[in-house]
Amino acid sequence: MTDAKTRIDETVKANDVVLYMKGTKEMPQCGFSSRVAGVLNYMGVAYADVNVLADDEIRQGIKDYSDWPTIPQLYVKGEFVGGCDIITEMTLSGELDTLFEENGVAYDKDAADKIRAANA
Repeated sequence: MTDAKTRIDETVKANDVVLYMKGTKEMPQCGFSSRVAGVLNYMGVAYADVNVLADDEIRQGIKDYSDWPTIPQLYVKGEFVGGCDIITEMTLSGELDTLFEENGVAYDKDAADKIRAANA
């Protein structure tokens, strides 16, 4: 388990934004992963995607690492942000914009506004 924890820690610290998900950002393999990847893709956020289905150690390891039971999991600047429901709520409330702005993560503000307008 140490190997998985080390690999996760290195990935999370080496990338400004990381999404641990089922599948890839180009081809998500579950609805929750698809929703979060879709938000990030639409907002033009540059992020690393890690397919937990490709590595059982990482699939369990990420749950232990964050002490969070579900996937997807989003990390910004080394910090765990949340899963699908939290990211959805943060997107709609504007909190995700603020998080990106505070951490110097580039994103398309107009796209974020369009997501909120479409869900108002």
